[in-house]
Amino acid sequence: MIRLYTGELCIHCHRVRLALAVKAVDAERIKVDPDSPAAELLEQNPYGDVPTLVDRDVTLYEPDIIIEYLDERYPHPPLMPVDPISRAKSRLVVYRMQRDWYADYDRILTSSKSKAQSARRSLRESLTAAAELFEDQQYFLSHELTVMDITILPLLWRLPIAGVELPDEAGAVKKYAEEQFLTNWFKASLTTDELNMAR
Repeated sequence: MIRLYTGELCIHCHRVRLALAVKAVDAERIKVDPDSPAAELLEQNPYGDVPTLVDRDVTLYEPDIIIEYLDERYPHPPLMPVDPISRAKSRLVVYRMQRDWYADYDRILTSSKSKAQSARRSLRESLTAAAELFEDQQYFLSHELTVMDITILPLLWRLPIAGVELPDEAGAVKKYAEEQFLTNWFKASLTTDELNMAR
């Protein structure tokens, strides 16, 4: 069985757990304290960070690499488009989400009160400005579930605990999120701590 070393609240671990859930791949979840990684994890990953995935003789420990590996190892349903141009565009969207939205989220959690408040405002305004991208399609920028969805959904799930409340102008974002949060695969991806986040 695949082993996944995962943090209970880690947003990047959640992305990998989503990929596993979408593909209905069973994996043993090994809970890790990111501040005190066990010797067992350090034997697999010299950095001792999560997520770390072990599949037989393969050990991977960077979320984008893990997700692409899972997509190739378990090709159905696919998370990446078939043609190279669309694949590149999907990777670029994921990169931008991490560079902009995930960066704001990290600042909310780690910065001083004033900088955290500025990051909340930035994230709220940016998501609101992107609301039209969530309209007219079931998934984010696509009619099919993709790697873009499994990147944005962990962030949207964490907005309440980050103190980010989206305005009515972001109604399409909120509708998209609530619909996806009700799916079996999303529910299966959550840890106990994530389930207990204020909704």
